[in-house]
Amino acid sequence: MKRPLPLIVLFASFAICPSTLVAQLLPDRSSELQARIDSSQGNLILDAGTYVLDRSLQFDLSKLDGVAVKGNGSVTLIMRGPGPALRFVGTHEGTANPSTFKPQTWKQRMPLITDIEIVGAHADADGIELVGTVQAIVDRVAVRHARHGIRLRKRNRNVIISNCHLYENSGVGLYLDDINLHQINVANSHISYNRQGGVVVRDGQVRNLHITGCDIEGNMPADATPTRAANVWIDLSARKSDSSVAEVAITGCTIQHSSNRGREPAIAPGGANIRIEGRPDYPVDTVTIGNNILSDASIGIDIHLAKDVALTGNAFFTSMPGDLRVERSQRILVTGNTFNPRQDWSIGGIVFRDSNDCIFNANTVRGSRNPEAAILLERCEGIRISDCILSENDHGIVLRDSIDCEIVDTRIKSPRKGGQPISRVNSD
Repeated sequence: MKRPLPLIVLFASFAICPSTLVAQLLPDRSSELQARIDSSQGNLILDAGTYVLDRSLQFDLSKLDGVAVKGNGSVTLIMRGPGPALRFVGTHEGTANPSTFKPQTWKQRMPLITDIEIVGAHADADGIELVGTVQAIVDRVAVRHARHGIRLRKRNRNVIISNCHLYENSGVGLYLDDINLHQINVANSHISYNRQGGVVVRDGQVRNLHITGCDIEGNMPADATPTRAANVWIDLSARKSDSSVAEVAITGCTIQHSSNRGREPAIAPGGANIRIEGRPDYPVDTVTIGNNILSDASIGIDIHLAKDVALTGNAFFTSMPGDLRVERSQRILVTGNTFNPRQDWSIGGIVFRDSNDCIFNANTVRGSRNPEAAILLERCEGIRISDCILSENDHGIVLRDSIDCEIVDTRIKSPRKGGQPISRVNSD
């Protein structure tokens, strides 16, 4: 017979990995809590304490009324099994238009999850999953050490995520997973150190995504693993024929960190603060990115196959190697931004490639160490650069194989490496 561990060993283990130890010591409460959910028409009010779950708590909204999950004091759910700690499944098949609502939809309205912490203790444990819901509200919720923090699947409408902490999960913080979704507001939240992305939209049909007033940091690998992950990532690269994303606003956020800070090897090479990847027959459409702070990633904003995107009033700094890259896109407006690497080890730089009818106006570009150009236009048509100030850059503006492009009313101080302020290069 094994002797029990001395208390001093238990306490030492707890200090190293408290959630894992608690999950091992406490009994499974999932059957008990599921019974409470079913007997109370979906309302689950939890007193302060720690509750271990071996399986998901299921909320079948077709059988329940006005579901609410609330913590009364400090409440932690430890998910010891695979899947979400809390799964909410509704039956709404319409849009947000009232005429598409069926009578039973109003019985399912506004599932509320608030004032709880969820901690993962299984490699495939998630925090919260929403399917087929209307007006779901997730407020004052923390999810850590899980796979995905909050995952939306299949179809949802009018979702609010606010005042949440989605922190240090192995997958995605907020995951819009191949979903049909209109109207989602993400506000006043910290979404950080989720290793496969912060806010990720992957495939699906998404409209009216609003991200505002959030701190979104370090959502990519913590080592030198090359990555496409981003703090905010709209990813249609799978090229599903029915995928489309439009009407997105990202405003007033701090979005930063793969924490390179001049180190070699770089952390999360290839990671981006904001990455937009459309598809040829449906570029990501109608996006506003305004008044954000963006820093400390391989690239600040990476736009590929998009149209009608406005970047206004953002501050870019410490990018390695680039601030902004626009490829195969149309009508991208970049105005009133500051581009300043700040640190000697930063590189910075702006690239428009295979794009047309874009405007780069009233921006300041300082201190770019890019070995080719502070601003590069490559195989572009109809790009206009106006009313900008370029200073202390190693090189100036380079136009390569580009036509019908204009540079007007722009001040370019002499490049530090002796190149021309403006160079036009055509391939033979």
